[in-house]
Order: sequence, then C-alpha cells, then structure tokens
Amino acid sequence: IDQKEVQSKMEAVKYEILYIIRPDLGEEGKKALVEQFDNILKDNGAEIIESSDWAKNRRLAYEIEGYREGDYWLVTFTTENSEAIDEFQRLALINDDILRHMVVRLDHLND
Repeated sequence: IDQKEVQSKMEAVKYEILYIIRPDLGEEGKKALVEQFDNILKDNGAEIIESSDWAKNRRLAYEIEGYREGDYWLVTFTTENSEAIDEFQRLALINDDILRHMVVRLDHLND
C-alpha cells in the first residue's frame, strides 16, 4: 500500500482547542493573534469549523504569569493528522500572549 492511499483512507478527527489570551493585549492585538493561530492550523492541514470568543476577562482559578483574568478563545476543527495540533502547541508554548491552551479530541466523546 502506498502512502497516498493510506492518507486518503484516513478519516478527519474533530478537535477543540481552548486557549487563554492575556487580557491586556487589546482588540487589535487579539484579532491578529487569533488570525495567526487560525492560519497555523489551516496551513498545517486542519479545517476550521468555528473560531469564537468564549469568554472575555474571565477570572482565572489561579494567577498565571501575573494575570488574574484572561480572554478565552475556542477553536473547533477537523484534521487527518497531528501536524496542525503539534505546530499550534509548539508555537503557543513560546508565545507570551497565550497564557495556557488545551487540546481535546471530540470524536470519541460521542461513543
């Protein structure tokens, strides 16, 4: 079996990424950050279903990097491989504007 045949038989898996953006970034900065990270997912093979503001200035359970509040952003997408998630996580970890992020695989939750 060749590699293309294997890839064409792979099914897209549904995921959600919830990330916390530092609250003092401002609307323009936040918009640019969200666009950048949506593009990271798309450029690495993901298809975004929804990318939306989940909560603004939500109080955090504990202080993160000096912040007691954060803006939560939720992205739902599908992908056939881990490249998009791996790249998102790599870049989110080194980006000071993203305080925390979490990736959840959704397709197996309905079983």
